[in-house]
Amino acid sequence: MAIVPTVGIETIPAWLSWLFPMIGAFLTPLLAKINPRLRDYGAVLFSFLAASMTIMLIPLLFSVEELPKWEVLPWIELEGFPVLSKIEFGVLVDPLSIIMANVVAVISFLIMVYSLGYMKGESGLTRYWFFMNFFIGNMLLLVMSENLVQTLFGWEGVGLCSYALIGFWYRDAKEDYLKTWVGEPPEAYPPSHCGMKAFITTRIGDISLLIGIVIIVAFTGTLSYMELIEKVEHLPHEFMWILVPAAILLFGGPIGKSAQLPLMEWLPDAMAGPATVSALIHAATMVKAGVYLVGRLFPIMYVASKFYPEMGSFFYVVAWIGVITAFVAGTQAITSNEIKKVLAYSTVSQLGYMMLALGVAGTTFEFFIGYTAGVFHLMSHAIFKAALFLTAGAVIHAVESRFLHHMGGIRKEMPITFWSMTLTAFSLMGVPILFSGFWSKDLILESTLLAGQPIMFALAAITAAITAFYSVRMLSLTFLGKKSKHIHELEHEGHHVHEAPKVMWIPYSILAVATVLFGIGAITLLPLGGFGGWLEHTFESYLSRLLGMEHSSTLLAAELATEGALPQELAVIITIGTSLTVLAIGAFIAYKLYIRRSPDPAKLVGSKGVLKSLWNFLFRRWYVNAFFYKVFVYPTISFSNWALKHIEIGGIDKFNYVLANAVRGFSNRFRRTHTGLLNYNVIGMIAGIILLLILVYMVLV
Repeated sequence: MAIVPTVGIETIPAWLSWLFPMIGAFLTPLLAKINPRLRDYGAVLFSFLAASMTIMLIPLLFSVEELPKWEVLPWIELEGFPVLSKIEFGVLVDPLSIIMANVVAVISFLIMVYSLGYMKGESGLTRYWFFMNFFIGNMLLLVMSENLVQTLFGWEGVGLCSYALIGFWYRDAKEDYLKTWVGEPPEAYPPSHCGMKAFITTRIGDISLLIGIVIIVAFTGTLSYMELIEKVEHLPHEFMWILVPAAILLFGGPIGKSAQLPLMEWLPDAMAGPATVSALIHAATMVKAGVYLVGRLFPIMYVASKFYPEMGSFFYVVAWIGVITAFVAGTQAITSNEIKKVLAYSTVSQLGYMMLALGVAGTTFEFFIGYTAGVFHLMSHAIFKAALFLTAGAVIHAVESRFLHHMGGIRKEMPITFWSMTLTAFSLMGVPILFSGFWSKDLILESTLLAGQPIMFALAAITAAITAFYSVRMLSLTFLGKKSKHIHELEHEGHHVHEAPKVMWIPYSILAVATVLFGIGAITLLPLGGFGGWLEHTFESYLSRLLGMEHSSTLLAAELATEGALPQELAVIITIGTSLTVLAIGAFIAYKLYIRRSPDPAKLVGSKGVLKSLWNFLFRRWYVNAFFYKVFVYPTISFSNWALKHIEIGGIDKFNYVLANAVRGFSNRFRRTHTGLLNYNVIGMIAGIILLLILVYMVLV
């Protein structure tokens, strides 16, 4: 199917959506000079304008047959360069970009409003507002980009903002250990360390992404997403093999940005940043960039797999990394003692679910189900996880600590926060039927069965039980039971825990209601298959046209059934039964341990034995983080110290001192020839003139 760029009024909001927050970012220092309140409210205003622009794109989802709409402008002309004659700058409006842009912009606006209360009184707010709006602009640029080069600009922009905002409290004050650090000894890190860790780790994935982009452009001559779909169809068969390593290298970027194994350990430590940063960047938006890029590349790789079956290995890599990451991160959340870190591990785990869905989608001819499941869970997770981080921030704000054992018994003091966290935690757990997380998670589980992947299904189901366990554990330790000794000490000092101000609880209450409305939408839209069914129909209609497929997914499945796949009706029944079972098991165990305290979890684990060893193994993050420090970080530090001592100080510095002393000695000796006496100066001038005349004579002769 030949698709050519179009120019129309529909693309204007796509351009303005990322331009508004960019403008707002660069105006922030100027507004700060005028008035600090103007700076604060101005920053929120520009995020609102971005959200308004993306909302204007939503009606296009109901006329999907008219999509995609994309507009390109010449940016750089490369005359005489045979591989790539030009690089264009443009926007791409299709169901994926519309959905993702609204997730980014609307949730960002709510978090910016929340920031007015949460960040009140903090120093460095001009820097904070600048990077928050700059992040929103770069994230929307990434989403709306119609080619890989433009995507890379937004990709690196959000990486820079992530580094700056994680290390916002860069002074690393030890007195702020309870609020701004992350982790516990021997893995406790200050904000500046965490920011640098995130920056370096994600750069590893970005290098892989860049190499993949270079390979793609070298063999296809284009970086446009729409053009690549056609280019891979006509790529000579002898060059098809290069797409497999290129695709896996491209996937290196999402592995880093979306914190998948083996580059997952930066995200839990990114919780050193403010709760608003955790909600915006490390739950709702930036970490979804990797999932978005896989979804954007999906049609290209799927087309390639039809002409070169070995391309299917790319999808298996995505799926297996996703499901293993989901399981590993889920187990790490079980033992974490920090409220935001529990949510961070949960985020990594849920991102693994999304990767799993997109991966298995590429291995089956009913790819619409897996693709829809990944995007649906992206939307659902962005809403409930942003709310969870914001409620966690309100609790930390109230109890002045990030540790769960410093909380407890504050349900009555913070009722709105309690119910907001409970409702969104239910969505995370997949409680039926009124919560969006139930529908999106079950669709992912169903897609693994339809792809004939029972082992992946089993791992994903076990992870769902683990999710239910740590969610109930977090709720109980935060709000239920008796008040901690720490809270009693605060009350003795005159600080009483109370509900967050309206400017903070209204945004996360809206998100809590939204996750329920999504769940209700799945029921009220049952004639269309629920919200997920409507979404599936939207992507099926769009992608089938994009890929030039005349048959529906049902006909394709009948003609070319995936080996080992179950019939859809049976897959749905098994999925629902399994989902309810694992939810009940995980929630019941957590209820017995952390609400009933029968048995007491501390006594159950004890001080030694198998359970204690297992607890230590999970608490130390499977020793993945320790491995990277031991193999890469500490040797690098040792080498740096050695190089400083022996090369910098012992070599370069000594050479500089020797050279300086030599020049100074020569200068001192030469200076003695300048006596200041006129007779000596005249003699010197005459001698110089004679020498000059001799040289001229020698040249002429």
